[in-house]
Order: sequence, then C-alpha cells, then structure tokens
Amino acid sequence: MKLAGRAAEDFFRKPDPKVPGLLIFGEDTMRVAMKRQQVVAALIGPEGETEMRFTRMNGADLRKDKAALLDAVKAVGFFPGARAVLVEEATDGCADAMKAALQDWRDGDATIIATAGSLTAKSSLRKAFEGHRTALAAALYANPMTRSEIEDELKRAGIAEVGRDAMGALEVLGRELTPGDFRQTLEKIALYKLGDNSPLSVDEVELNAPASVEAAMDDVFNIVAEGRTGEIAPVMQRLGGQGVAPVTLMIMGARHFRTLYALSAAPGGPAAGIGRLRPPIFGPRRDRVLRQAQKWSTARLEDALTLLMDTDLTLRSAGQKAPAMALVERAFVRLAHMAGRS
Repeated sequence: MKLAGRAAEDFFRKPDPKVPGLLIFGEDTMRVAMKRQQVVAALIGPEGETEMRFTRMNGADLRKDKAALLDAVKAVGFFPGARAVLVEEATDGCADAMKAALQDWRDGDATIIATAGSLTAKSSLRKAFEGHRTALAAALYANPMTRSEIEDELKRAGIAEVGRDAMGALEVLGRELTPGDFRQTLEKIALYKLGDNSPLSVDEVELNAPASVEAAMDDVFNIVAEGRTGEIAPVMQRLGGQGVAPVTLMIMGARHFRTLYALSAAPGGPAAGIGRLRPPIFGPRRDRVLRQAQKWSTARLEDALTLLMDTDLTLRSAGQKAPAMALVERAFVRLAHMAGRS
C-alpha cells in the first residue's frame, strides 16, 4: 500500500511492528536516510543494535544472495523486542527477494525496512510493496520541510523552548535548506544553547544559520536600497568572484524591490503591510526592510522596477555587447542615487 502525507509522518514516528515491510524511496538521499533512521530508532529502540535485533544489508549483496533477506527476517534473537532488517540502496533487482520475504512474513518476524533512490511507477520494487496487502511504500519528494518535520528535528536536537518568531524563522530556514543542512543547523543551535534554558530567539537562529551567496546578494540590495553608492563596487566585485550571474542579480534585485513596493503600497502603509508578507520576514532583516520601504515613495519604487526590468531585457538581448556585470553595476548605482532623492 502507498503511504503518504500525515499518515506517513505518523508511521515514521510510531511504526507498527505488525507491518511486515516499509519501502522509503526518493531522489533526496539525505531525506530518505533521515526517515529511515527515524523509523528504525522508533521500532527497535536505542538498544536494538546492541542487543542484535537489527540486521543491515546492501541491495547489491541481496541480489547475489536472494535467500539472505528471508533468513534474516526469520532469525530468532537472544533478546526480546521488535527486530528490523534494513536493506539499503535497494533496486528492482531486489524485488523477487522482497516479494518472497513479504509473502512468508509472520507475526514476530523482523520488519523489513528498504531504502531506494527515485523509482518510477513501473518499478518492480515499488510494486512489491505497493501491491502487498499490508506492506507500505512511502515516496519522499524534494519539498520544503513541513512544520511537523521541523518539530521532530527540534525534539531530536533537544531544543524544547522556541519563541514564536523563532519558529517562524526556522520554518523559513526549512524552506531554504535541505533536510540534512537543516539538521546540522539545529545541532549547531543546540550546542550554542547548551546550558541556556531561555526560549530560542530569532537572533540566535540567524546567528547560527549557514552563510550563503544569497546572503551576500542581500547585502548589495540593502546597500542599493539605502543609497550607499560608494559601497556598491566592492560588493559587486566579490559577487562576481563568487560566480554569481548578472541575470541572477537582476532577478533577485527585482524581487527585493517588489517587496519594498508591496509594503509601500499596502493599505495602512509599510508598517501594516510587513505583517502580511508571504513568506514572512523576521528579526533584524524585518526592521531593515521596513525602514527601506518607509524611505522610498511608491512612485519612486515604480521607477526602480522599470529600471530593473529594462536592464534585464538589455542583458538578455541578442545584440548586447557591453560587459553584463558592468551594466548591472551601473543600474545599481542609478538605483542608489534614486534612493538618495526619495
């Protein structure tokens, strides 16, 4: 049977030992590994591997010895408790062995946990689990982390007290980072908060968040929107050295100024509009964007967006021969001068 949505999350947290097998598959190997780790830990407990209630094998080995899986599933352990057999990197070549083990599975046998990469709907391995009456198959996609996944990761990292705004900042971070990078960030936050029982704050989230090229791009847009003309050249040189494409700068710059325009044109003004932004902005960046929106008039922001669009069209023009990064820098200088006149 297929397992998805809330039912999948519930099963990952509390797997049923009466389910003979679970296939977890998807192109995001880190997400698959994290869910596999969660299921195995919930199924056999912290002492399961020490008490030899856990067997691990590779899909390549299983293809060579198809009876190995059934032998491991039927093996009787020395310690009481649920048992599990993990087959990593399973492929369609493992399908026959999986079918045989699932068909002969009985209450008290070890639960089969199989992991795989991206599988098509015609995959024989998928069909072995999806076509079984009680076995389960869960497809994981490269979607942003859900609120429940973030809460699970917070619990795993031992971070109990999280302020409301900090949770919002974590949700934004969960949309930007891969699950593996998000977990590493929480581990870093947990170390930072060691011995500190106060609720996690937005500032602490931002302090421990990974630095990125996008953060450097935020720097240049802040410089431009605040009219600091003399700082544009050095940051543009740094971004060029990092390999940022001129068109990317145009796209991100237009997004920044559209945000400012939405705030400036909001009913009740920027202060009222910033609370309705989606995705929301938190912490010091929220205050900074609000100050920028209050500095610019709506008419001037319309002119800024027109300038950005014209420059973007010029960059994409087939007959364009001028250096692309120089055109972007010139546009940013003009925008910074506009900020000074707002």
